[in-house]
Amino acid sequence: MKKLILLLLFSSYFIFAFELQEAIDKAPIGSKITLAQGEYHGNLVINKPLTIDGVDKKAKIIGDGNSSVITIKSSNVVIKNLTILNSGFSVENIDSAIFAKEVNNITIENNHISDSLFGVNFEQVNRSKIIDNFITSKDLELGIRGDAIRLWSSHDNQLLSNRIYKSRDFVLWYSSGNNIENNYGSYNRYSLHFMYAGRNMVRNNLFEYNSVGIFFMYSSGTIAISNTVKNSLGAFGVGIGMKDSSNFTLLENNLIYNPRGLYLDQSPYHPRTVNIFERNNILYNSSGIQFQVSRERSIFNENVIKGNIEAVVSDTPRNNLSINDWNANYWDMYEGFDKNGDGYGDIPYKHYVYADKLWLYNPNVKFFYGSVIMDLLNFLAKFIPFSEPELLAVDNKPMMEYKIAK
Repeated sequence: MKKLILLLLFSSYFIFAFELQEAIDKAPIGSKITLAQGEYHGNLVINKPLTIDGVDKKAKIIGDGNSSVITIKSSNVVIKNLTILNSGFSVENIDSAIFAKEVNNITIENNHISDSLFGVNFEQVNRSKIIDNFITSKDLELGIRGDAIRLWSSHDNQLLSNRIYKSRDFVLWYSSGNNIENNYGSYNRYSLHFMYAGRNMVRNNLFEYNSVGIFFMYSSGTIAISNTVKNSLGAFGVGIGMKDSSNFTLLENNLIYNPRGLYLDQSPYHPRTVNIFERNNILYNSSGIQFQVSRERSIFNENVIKGNIEAVVSDTPRNNLSINDWNANYWDMYEGFDKNGDGYGDIPYKHYVYADKLWLYNPNVKFFYGSVIMDLLNFLAKFIPFSEPELLAVDNKPMMEYKIAK
């Protein structure tokens, strides 16, 4: 592979023989362009296979504030070790630090992306990698920032170990077969958002201080394993949420200190489909598991449900929660015994809603939840109900002891 080196060690005294765009245009297919420390004009277009390497991120590609800083129109392109700045502001045009469309085998690795509306935007890009990048958006209000990583109809990609800070969303539209692993996101809107997405793998990600950690909408077939979502922000803050999503498996995730730990709205959605929630830690949330509307059955096995203000919540009166299966979960409010020592309670755990209806269906009353008067009302309601209690969950084999995964 040929190697083309551009040096800008003392930019005040040395002048390029040609601009970076000209170097890209003249480089043979498969070249490696290595950039020394310095500033390079952006709004680049790459239309052939090659590598651009900034070595230590001291080479800065700076856009002119209009359109995307780097546009990729060829497969087999590598962009790595660069600092990339100053995209345009157009949401309609999806102005990005890096924009790739209808190409494959792209690698975006170890770049520092800032002051860009969108970070990395892939449209119909397959079998590619976005790895080890730091991405933050322009200094705008949360709702009008661009997405840190945006995939549109892009499949079989590796999205690994990226750090996303103060962007809008990390979002996948109509995309399947992607591996999203070891990413970190904070102070975003949706740290990870799926729209009409098929099977994907979501593993070992950490999201905190976002409005929503992970949300699946109109999607199916994804597996989420060992993710941690904590300290979601705002009244609607969610750890992991689902809307009209089916055939999911959630294993060993940690949902901690969120307004809503797990939020389920018509999920599963499709007839005769099932969502499985197994060995998850649902801890210290306002609502541990919150149901909006239930259409099909979910299975909850061996989850730890502990320290939540309310373990199970139904947003909809007369919701059909009896279709759900609960088995061998740990409930910190369980008051039974284990006479035979098998590790499971001798009588079922039944979770009712009593006076809680006052705050579940009236946000103005929710402010007083946890106060002495609400505690007293809840206590009295269990003995002398002044409204018909609603049964939300029955676990016939509640776990007596638990071990929280680290």
